[in-house]
Amino acid sequence: MNEKFDVIVIGSGGGMKIARPAAQRGLKTALIERDAVGGTCLNRGCIPSKMLIYPADLVHLMRRAPRVNLRGGEITADWPALIDRVSSTVDEMSRSQEKKLSTMPNMTFIRGDAHFTGERELDVSGRALTADRIFIATGSEPDIPAVEGLEGTPCMTSREALRRRALPKKLIVIGAGYIACELGHVYRAFGTETHFVVRSKVLRTAEPDVRKAFESAFEKDHHLHEGWNVQRVGHASGMFSVSMTNRASEEKILEADALLVATGVRPSTGDLNLSTAGVCTDDRGFIRVNEYLETDAPGIYALGDCVGNYLFRHSVNLEGEYLVRTLWGGAVRRPIDYGPMPHAVFTHPEIAGLGATEESLRETDVDYVIGRAEYRDSNQGLARGLDEGFCKLLVARNNLRVLGAHIIGDEASNMIHMLAAVMYRGGTLDDLLNMVYIHPALPEIVRDAARDARARLG
Repeated sequence: MNEKFDVIVIGSGGGMKIARPAAQRGLKTALIERDAVGGTCLNRGCIPSKMLIYPADLVHLMRRAPRVNLRGGEITADWPALIDRVSSTVDEMSRSQEKKLSTMPNMTFIRGDAHFTGERELDVSGRALTADRIFIATGSEPDIPAVEGLEGTPCMTSREALRRRALPKKLIVIGAGYIACELGHVYRAFGTETHFVVRSKVLRTAEPDVRKAFESAFEKDHHLHEGWNVQRVGHASGMFSVSMTNRASEEKILEADALLVATGVRPSTGDLNLSTAGVCTDDRGFIRVNEYLETDAPGIYALGDCVGNYLFRHSVNLEGEYLVRTLWGGAVRRPIDYGPMPHAVFTHPEIAGLGATEESLRETDVDYVIGRAEYRDSNQGLARGLDEGFCKLLVARNNLRVLGAHIIGDEASNMIHMLAAVMYRGGTLDDLLNMVYIHPALPEIVRDAARDARARLG
C-alpha cells in the first residue's frame, strides 16, 4: 500500500523552497534526495565555486598591484588546504541541513532514487509513495559529449574540478561557457596553464559587445583555441591528449596533465520514468511546464534546472516562492513573471546583465538608444588603475524605459542590482539621472552611461 502524503518534493536543492514551507504550513511532506542535501548549488556549484573564485580574485588583484605602485614578493597559496576547507565547509552545511530536515515537524526525509510508477505514484528504493501534489526539482548534471576516447578517462567535470587537491601544471578545458570560464579562472590564478578548446565563441550567449571585450581581456591570461572541434581524447601515463580540427581541416593536438569537460548541462530527468506519470519533456529532456509551472500531468509541478527556463539558483528560488504563494499563500493565481532575470559570470573580468540585448531589440523592431561609459573614464576607475570594462544601457526612445543593462568589469555582479531595481519597476532613464550617486563610487559609471544615453537622444 502506498504511503500517503500531502506533498512530495523530489530534489533538495531548489526543492527546499517548496518542502520547508509546505511542512511549516502543517502539510504532511516528503522530501526525496539521492545525493547530498542542498543540491547542485551548495554541493557542486554556486557555493564551492565562489569560495574558490574569491581567493582567485585576490591573487589576480595582487598580481596587478604594480599598476597602483605596489610591489611585493611572489604570491603563494596552499591549494590542498583551500580545497579541503571548501569541501569540508559545504559538506558540513549539507549535513546540517539534513539534520534539520530529520527533526522538522511534518517532514519525512527519504534518501534514494525516485521513479514514477503511475499517476502521482512513486517508488523510492522499494518504498511506495503517493501525494496530492508532487514537485520535481531534480536539477541538472554535466553533459558529457560523445567524443572518441573520452569515456573511461579520469577527466573532470565541474564536480571533480571543485574538489581536486592536486593542482595541475597544465589544464585543457573543453567548452567556453560560464562554468568553463569560472573554473578556468580559478585554476589559472593559482598557477595552472589553461587552454580552452572553443568550438564557436567564448561565452557565445553573452551580449556581443560584452563578449568581445571579455574575450580580449580573458586571452591575456588564458590560451584560447577558437574554431576547433575535438575529435579524439587520449590518456596515458598521467597525460591527456586532445586531437582537434578546424573548418580548414587543419589538425592540432594539445597535451596536459588535466582535462576539464564543461560543454553544458542536461536535465537530471532520465531515470524518473516521467512518461508513466504523464509528464512530458522536450527533445533535450527538459520537463515541459506551462506558465503556472504545471506539467502535463495534473497535480505534478516542476521547477529549476530540470525545466530549463533559467539555469540559476536565484530563478528557482523565485519559482519556489511563486508556487508557495499561489498554492498555499492565498495569492491570486497569475502566470509566473520572471521579469528581467539578472545573470552574472564570476570571472576576471566579471560580467553581469539583465533584460534585452541589441539583437533582441532589432528582431522586434524596437527603437532604442545606447548609453555607454567606460570604467577607465570614471574617478573610481582612475583610483584603481582600471583599463578595461564598461556599462552599456539600452533605452527605449519613445518612453525612455531602461530595456537592458550589461556590465563588464570590477564588481559587475553588485552594480547590476541598482539597474535590476529600476527595471523591475519599469523605470526610466530619468530615474537613473535624478538619483544622487556617491562620489567617487563605481556606480557613477552607470550614471555616466545614463548621461551618454540622454546625450544621444538629442
